[in-house]
Amino acid sequence: MPLTFDLPLDELKTYPGINPRPADFDAFWEKALAEMQAVDPAVELVPAEFQVPGVECFHLYFSGVGGARLHAKFLRPARISMPAPAVLMFHGYSMDSNDWSYKLGFVAQGFVVAALDSRGQGGLSEDAGGVIGNTLHGHIIRGLADALAGRPEKLLFRQNFLDAAELAGIILNMPEVDSRRVGATGWSQGGGLTVACAALEPRISKAAPVYPFLSDYQRVWEMDQARDAYAELRDYFRHFDPQHRREAEVFRQLGYIDIQHLAPRIRAE
Repeated sequence: MPLTFDLPLDELKTYPGINPRPADFDAFWEKALAEMQAVDPAVELVPAEFQVPGVECFHLYFSGVGGARLHAKFLRPARISMPAPAVLMFHGYSMDSNDWSYKLGFVAQGFVVAALDSRGQGGLSEDAGGVIGNTLHGHIIRGLADALAGRPEKLLFRQNFLDAAELAGIILNMPEVDSRRVGATGWSQGGGLTVACAALEPRISKAAPVYPFLSDYQRVWEMDQARDAYAELRDYFRHFDPQHRREAEVFRQLGYIDIQHLAPRIRAE
C-alpha cells in the first residue's frame, strides 16, 4: 500500500508535531485537574450479570466533570492475598469497553482490570448532555465553537481525558490494588487516552499506547488526511468556516486536546 507520510523514518522518530501549543496549556490542564479533583466520584460497584469462577465482575460507576455518570467494566481475582497490579483499558473511537471474556486472561495472571466506556460512544457512560449511548459524530470538534469564543474547557475531549485520569485515581486508591504497579493501554482513541491518562495521573507506572489517535491535527489537515475520524475537521470547516478565515485559531484551540503536548508530562522511569 502507498505510504501516507513524507518524512524519513529517522526523522519521524523525533518528529515533534506542528499543531500549535497554546501558551496557557499547562495552566489550562492544572485548572482542569483541580476541577476533576473537586468532584465527588460517588463510586458504585454493581455485580455484573457475567460471572465466572475465580473472578469477580462488576459494573463500576463514577461521577465525572460536568455531572456525567461514567461506566467501566471492573474485574478482580476472587481471592487477593496481597495488593494486586492493575491495568486500565481504553477503547477505540466509537467502540466500547469490549466484552468481559477479553479481560479474563489478565485477571488469571492476578491483575485487577478496569475498562472505561468513553462518553457518548458505544458503551454505558453518559455524554456531557446527560444521555446514555451514541452521540459519536463530531467528538473532536464538540465544544470547538465555545473554545473559539474563549471557553476551551468546553472541548469534549478535555472531559474524556479527565475521565481517564479520574478512573485511574479511583483504581489506584483501592486497597486491593498495588499503586506502584498500575498501567494503562489502548488502541487508536484508546492509545490517545492512555497517553492522556499517564500524563494527568503521575502514579501510572506503565503506559502502552498503540497507534494513538488525537494528535497533530494541523499536520493531518495539511497532509490531506482528514478522513475517517479526522473527517470531522472537514465537517467543521465546511459548515462553520468555509473560507478558512479562522483556521490558525481552530488548530490553536485543538492544541489543548492534542496528546503530543500532554506527552511530556509523563513521568520517565
